[in-house]
Formats: sequence, structure tokens, C-alpha cells
Amino acid sequence: MPDFIKNAFIVPHPPLIIPRVGRGQEIKIEKTVKAYDTIAKKIAALSPDTIVVATPHSIMYSDYIHISPGKSAKGDFGEFGEKDISFEAEYDTEFSHKLSELAERNDIPAGTLGERKKSLDHGTMVPLHFVNKYYTDYKLVRIGISGLSFMEHYELGRCISETAEMLGRKVVFIASGDLSHMLKDEGPYGYSDEGPEFDKEVTEAMSSGDFMRFLTFDEEFCEAAAECGLRSFIMMAGALDGKDVNSELLSYEGPYGVGYAVASFEVTGKNEERHFGELYNKKEEERLNILRENEDEYVRLARKTLESYVLQGDKIERPDVLSAEMLDNRAGVFVSLKMNGQLRGCIGTVSATTASIADEIIQNAISAGFEDPRFNPVTKKELNKIQYSVDVLKESEPIESINSLDVKKYGVIVRKGMKSGLLLPNLDGVDAPEEQVSIALKKAGINPDDNYTMERFEVIRHTGVKHL
Repeated sequence: MPDFIKNAFIVPHPPLIIPRVGRGQEIKIEKTVKAYDTIAKKIAALSPDTIVVATPHSIMYSDYIHISPGKSAKGDFGEFGEKDISFEAEYDTEFSHKLSELAERNDIPAGTLGERKKSLDHGTMVPLHFVNKYYTDYKLVRIGISGLSFMEHYELGRCISETAEMLGRKVVFIASGDLSHMLKDEGPYGYSDEGPEFDKEVTEAMSSGDFMRFLTFDEEFCEAAAECGLRSFIMMAGALDGKDVNSELLSYEGPYGVGYAVASFEVTGKNEERHFGELYNKKEEERLNILRENEDEYVRLARKTLESYVLQGDKIERPDVLSAEMLDNRAGVFVSLKMNGQLRGCIGTVSATTASIADEIIQNAISAGFEDPRFNPVTKKELNKIQYSVDVLKESEPIESINSLDVKKYGVIVRKGMKSGLLLPNLDGVDAPEEQVSIALKKAGINPDDNYTMERFEVIRHTGVKHL
């Protein structure tokens, strides 16, 4: 069976790379320009029927990957001072339709619904600027990224490959995305140590074709690095699932405080050892099995509660074999669910609402799986992928100043009248008391300029690791 995806490329999308936009600034990224021309000529030599572009700057939802619908779209660089530089692309509507159907059959939240902005984004137009110099006889499929997990983007990539095979399309995949935006103090977001480290690790992965590395980046680390294109790269990796590739990092530069990489991945055949999605899922399953074998009674009760409710529709009876600590004490409890490294649900109570900590866990485990308004209800398919944690809250105490907070040790409660908001301590991505209070105020719907009171509290956190 021939490979219908012939080549894939990772490219950056700085508008200033286009001379009339850059007005001379593009000279500082000359290596990137030359590498871009190299791959554009390669695309012309491949003469693809369809070019798939994954872009971080198209329509983006937290829980849905958008595939652009319609017959065509236009765009220009008016946002960057050059409205006369414009593009028009004809869409491969049959490809988009088939891909949406395949995503639905595979329970991937992706499709052509909810288009808020039809015009082409700069994450698409910058690559087309180079491609169109040498080749224009193609149709386009433009796909955004989302807040969904890395694996869901990878699986959509696999669907792209399968769609190409179903339709007999010769396809080139372009993963559009910059790297870290925090390489220099004078850059757009300043400097962080994670910026250069991210760029080093991700370009090493590009150079070696180690797509497993894309999947195993820590999301908190990625956020600290202010990266842009990783999910585009992961979608590309999914499209190359099970394929041998000749990997080449053509250039890397970051003179403006943003990392720009150009890489080529030429498909050379099949390779059963490069099914990175399967390998990742297997490792994740092994890790979760170890956690389950070592979980304490708090986490075990939360897991068994939600599993019983999802599978049988029943709320379990409180077990009698629990410790006196769980049966005789009352407290507020938060149950948190994570899947693929991302939050999947979190519901809790500030103070006790039931007869015991055990009852509080049972109540809130079901609520975390079914009543968190940010997420759809947990499904049977997800149960084996969920990691649980249980926070038992200690009594809160009023504080007069934000200086009394420590984000690692204390959670915070803000109150004004009937409004209140709570944030747990030691959360990923929350590094300062100001940020902690800001999030709590937003959750409560309290204006930061209003007069409000604050309380702090400690928690006993149960994460399922007992003997590890």
C-alpha cells in the first residue's frame, strides 16, 4: 500500500519574514528564509493534490478541534500593516468532510462546526507565501488546535493519514508553529529559563524524528516556555504514525526572542516500531496501574465511586471497612480528576455537608465526573485513563494581607456578600499569591477593585501514591 502522505514539514510563521511586512527585519532570519524556500521547492517537486496546514492561529476551542469548512477562504496581512498582501485558497471540501466523519467515528471532538472567522490566519498564510512561489496546483485543508490533550491531536493526525488513503490523495502536511516566545528579555514575553530549554529539547526531537518526545512534554513546562506550535507538531506526528521518516532540521533561529525552526520529515516506508500513540498509551496504562496498586483508601474510594456510577448508574453504599479517620470525621473535600496530564473535572465543598469524610468523597467524586460545567460527563471509555486526587480541607482562617499566602502551602477563599471563590494550594501553573487570588476572584465573579475578605486554609492531599 503506498504512503499518501509523502512529506511533512514543521515551519514557523513570523509575519515579518515577508519582506513588505518585515521591512528589512527578515534579514536577521536569513537561515529561516533559505530553509523555507528549500521546503517550498520540495513541495513543488512532490506536486501534492492537497496540503494540510495545522495552525495555532485559526479558530481555537478548549474542547474541539476546528476543521475549516466551505469551498475557499481569503486572508491578508492588514493586521500587520500590509492589507495589499493577500491570499486566496481553495479548500479540499471532500477531504474536510471525510476527515470530520472519521473523527466522529473515533470519538475525537473535531469537525467543521462553529466557524467564527472564515479568513485565513497568518499561521496559514506565511507558509503559503513560500509554497505559492513555486507551486499553486493544490487544495487546502486548514485545521486549528485546541485545549484538548496531546493524544487527541495525535489521533486526529492518524485520521488525516487515513483520510488521505481513503480518498487516494497525495498529501503534504505542514505543521505551522513557532517555538518558545521567552528566549530574550527584549522578546514579546520576556525571558524564562524554560524557553531555551524547550527549544533545545524540541529541536533535538525534530532532528532525530523522536515524536514520542513531543507527546511526553510536561504541559506546565510548555506553558512556562510560552510555546506556540507543539500541538501542531503532535498532529503532524499522528499523521506519520507507523511510518519511517528521514528527519532533517534545516534551520533554527531566535533573534527576536521567539524560536523559529524549519524541519523536514520525508516518508521512506512503514515502521511498526513508530506507532508512538500506542506506545504512549501503553506506558500511561502501566503508570496508572502502578498508581492503582498503591493508592490509599481516600483515592480508592473516589475511584470506585465514580467507576460504579459510570458503569452501573448507582451511587455506592459507604464501605464499612474504612478507617475511623474517614468515618468519624467531617470536613470539606475536593475530588480532582486528570486525564492525559490535563484536568478532567474538579468539584468540592469548602466545609462538610455530609456525615463523614467518606460520604463527602462519594458525593464529590460523582460531582467531579458529572457536574463540573467545564467538561462533559465522564464516559466508560475514559475510566481507565483517569488519575484521581482527594484534598481534605482543614479549617480556614481569615487573613488581612496577600502576604500571608504561600501558593504551595495554602489555598485561598475570597468572599464578598453572597459571592465566594476558592482555589486549592499547590496547583500546576499557579506560582504567585497574586495569581492565586486573581483566579479565585474570577471564579467568584468578584471585581478585583471591590472590598473583599480573604481566608487561607491547608489541605491534606491524597494523590494515590502510597508506597512509591
